[in-house]
Amino acid sequence: MKTSSTTVSNRKQNKQRAGSHGTLLYLKQHWQLYVIFLLPALALTLIFKYIPMGGIMIAFQKYNPIKGILGSEWVGFKYFERFLSSPDFMTYLINTLKLSIYGLLWGFPIPILLAFLLNRIQSTGIKKKIQLVLYLPNFISVIVLCGIVRIFLSVTGPVNLLFDSSINFMTMPEAFRTIYIASGIWQGAGWASIMYTAALSNASQELKEAAVIDGANIFQQIKAVEWPAIKDMVVIQFIMQAGNIMSIGFEKAYALQTDLNLGTSEIIATYVYKKGLLDGDYSFSTAVGLFNTVINVILLIVVNKIVAKMNDGKGL
Repeated sequence: MKTSSTTVSNRKQNKQRAGSHGTLLYLKQHWQLYVIFLLPALALTLIFKYIPMGGIMIAFQKYNPIKGILGSEWVGFKYFERFLSSPDFMTYLINTLKLSIYGLLWGFPIPILLAFLLNRIQSTGIKKKIQLVLYLPNFISVIVLCGIVRIFLSVTGPVNLLFDSSINFMTMPEAFRTIYIASGIWQGAGWASIMYTAALSNASQELKEAAVIDGANIFQQIKAVEWPAIKDMVVIQFIMQAGNIMSIGFEKAYALQTDLNLGTSEIIATYVYKKGLLDGDYSFSTAVGLFNTVINVILLIVVNKIVAKMNDGKGL
């Protein structure tokens, strides 16, 4: 028996070696085909991802568009010091952090809860219809979404008509964060639940049936059967979102911004946009953007290490 099992294992190893050798031989013979298919992707990555990184040098120069990057005067950390010493620095930083952190705390659990709820719907037809309704807002562009929000919350909008009031919510600094975060949850929660719903499909139905037979309630079933199926996915998504705390896009904040709510709506991203594209202060805006990116990278590393320690060494 030992001899036969050894012979079988040797045959398997020989087949694997022969297969890998055949693959390498095929690649050597047809390498031009793979180069042709990979070249466009590599070219696009180099042109749009790596070459623009050279523009970071502008943050350390008194950039002159006529002289170019190589001919502009080098000023070191002058623009970083200017931003950090600005009286509005803490306001922009706090506004950015509050929007991100509150958005993470309120918005991160919603897709998980939706996935748990969708997983309990037995009827496939009803489940698909509910998913369609939940996914649709994701396909609305940010600008259109902001237009809808402005209409709904205007003085003559449906919200004021419903409560028989005349409040202009868009001019209230204290209402901006709630509007921003709530509209973001409505738009993205359904789409974000897709990956959790897919992960829940891997949960053992036998264990779930056994838990039901043993008298486990819904929360006990989720804890014992469904949560382990999506735990790793939740950890990865949390690390990615927590690491992008400073990466709020300027589009939505800028589109919902008014002169009267600037106290809470002016964030680093909108400040960079105004300084760079509207005022033409390219070096300063690049320095602010680079500062934002560095903070993001640091946060990603720190959050990854913290979560890894809390999750038995499992991180990104």
